[in-house]
Amino acid sequence: MKLQAIHHVAIIVSDYEKSRHFYVDLLGFEVIRENFRKERGDYKLDLRLGDCELEIFGIPDSPPRPSYPEACGLRHLAFRVDNIEEVIGWLNGLGIETEPVRTDEFTGKKMTFFKDPDGLPLELHE
Repeated sequence: MKLQAIHHVAIIVSDYEKSRHFYVDLLGFEVIRENFRKERGDYKLDLRLGDCELEIFGIPDSPPRPSYPEACGLRHLAFRVDNIEEVIGWLNGLGIETEPVRTDEFTGKKMTFFKDPDGLPLELHE
């Protein structure tokens, strides 16, 4: 196979500063690069978590994310964790609400969801 790994995932956010605070200050992503693209009037923020990168584009006046029924495209981002209850406690302590823990019917592992400032579903998976 010629493909080696997923390099990054990119998302568009409605409020750049709010999303930057959420991903960097609250969740602890490392900033790789942060640029204002004058010709486009938007921000591009490259973040790192482990071996994966997340690109955040702060594009003014982007249409809202469709939710229910779910539209085609990115469904959610999932984070692997060692202790889901510990991470839920940490997120709740930051004021981030989480859904009840459930068991993935295919892996038998614990999982739950929370949302970013634009309502993008984020999953914790043990």
